[in-house]
Order: sequence, then C-alpha cells, then structure tokens
Amino acid sequence: MNDLVAFWQLFLYQPLVNALVYFYNTIAQQNLGWAVVALTLALRIFLLPLSIMAERNAMAYEEMEEKIIEAQKRHRADPVYLKEYVRHLARKYKIRPWAKTTALAIQLLVLVLLYQVFITGIQGTQLARILYPGIDYPGKLNTVFFSVPYGPTAAQTLVFDVGHQSIIWPAIVAAVLIIEILIRRQGKKGKMTGREKTFLIVFPLLSFLFLWWLPMVKSLFILTSLLFSYLLTLIRVTFFKKKKAGAAHH
Repeated sequence: MNDLVAFWQLFLYQPLVNALVYFYNTIAQQNLGWAVVALTLALRIFLLPLSIMAERNAMAYEEMEEKIIEAQKRHRADPVYLKEYVRHLARKYKIRPWAKTTALAIQLLVLVLLYQVFITGIQGTQLARILYPGIDYPGKLNTVFFSVPYGPTAAQTLVFDVGHQSIIWPAIVAAVLIIEILIRRQGKKGKMTGREKTFLIVFPLLSFLFLWWLPMVKSLFILTSLLFSYLLTLIRVTFFKKKKAGAAHH
C-alpha cells in the first residue's frame, strides 16, 4: 500500500503539479485557469496518436454500420452469424477500441490528480517541497480565471475562480454535450428513439450535477478537452470524407 502511495505521489502527482506550475509561470502569465487550459492541450497533444486512431475507428464504424444494417435485414434469424460477421468486419477494418478507452482513462486519471491538487492545496511550503529544481516557486497562486463586471461597483463583479464551485461552467459543458449528441444524431435515419431521448437529457444533466459539485477547474478541463476532440472530428469530416457506397466497389 505504501509503495502504491509513493508511486502515485512521485510519478503522477508531482509531475502534474510541476507541469501546472511551469505553465502558470510561463505562457499562462500567472493565471491558474489558463495554466489548466495549457496543461489540457499539452495532454491532448501527447495523446494525439491515440486520438487519431480513435478518429480512424469512427470512420471505420460508419462504414461498418451500413454493412451491419444490411446484414441484419438478410440474416435476422441467425444471431450467431451476425455476431461472427461483426467480428469479421472489425478485423477487416482493423478496429482498435482500446485506443479511445486508453485516451479517456489517461484523461480521467489527470482529472483525479487535478482534484487532489485543488483539494490538498498547491501553495506554501508543501508546493515548494515538490517543485523540481528548474521550476520557479510562484508564491501565492492566482486562481481567478477572469471576472466580468455587471455594475458600477466592485461588488457587482462576477468572478470565475477555478478553485471554487460554479454553476455557469458546468452548464456550458452540459450544453456542449447536448449539441454534440444532436450533431451525431443527424447522420442517422429515422426518428429519435426513446432510449436516445433519455440519453440526450440524462447524460448532460448528470454531467452538470457532477461538475457543479466539484471546483470549476474540472469543467474547464473537460470543456477544453471536448473542444479539442471536436476540432479533430471537424478535421476528419472535412478532409477525410466517407467514401460513397458506389465508389467503393469500383
């Protein structure tokens, strides 16, 4: 147990804190919110090979789906054949489901580490002790991402602090998730099923409630990662369009 804790602190927690403080001292210009954004982007770039593989899987799934639907119509009474046929297609298109799972697992790990960072605190002597020699001690960290005045007095200012709870940022994440589900649904034929409608409501709602309970930094991390994923998907859809069924047989 002690070895596991030591591994967690030495090889996971400490490197993450140092990376976060490095970004805070440099490109984020002593703004912890932007440091989290920079850390998230750096992580997604590091995971880019897995993300590209996941996008390739998505293209293959789209092609597979048409063939599976056609096979279901022809062999509806033979579930054993259908199951084997799906496995055959997965091998043919070289589907690697572990790519997306691994990328999501690493992001989840970083999310947990960020939670530990903000719960235990990253200031004072505790922070100074775990910083690497090349990382400057920043002193008291600025956790205010930005503020928006809505009146003439200082009291009438909406402050977004990454260390505190926020209702607005979880709501933004939930809205982005709803938009994503609706966009993905556009490519499918027929009306939305009851199961799809339930997912459209329940998943964003649970995400909102979960993130509302946590510090705002979680919403910022997830939102940045989602937008990065959407950018990759946009590039795939724009530059690597799916072949038409007729063209594939020439």
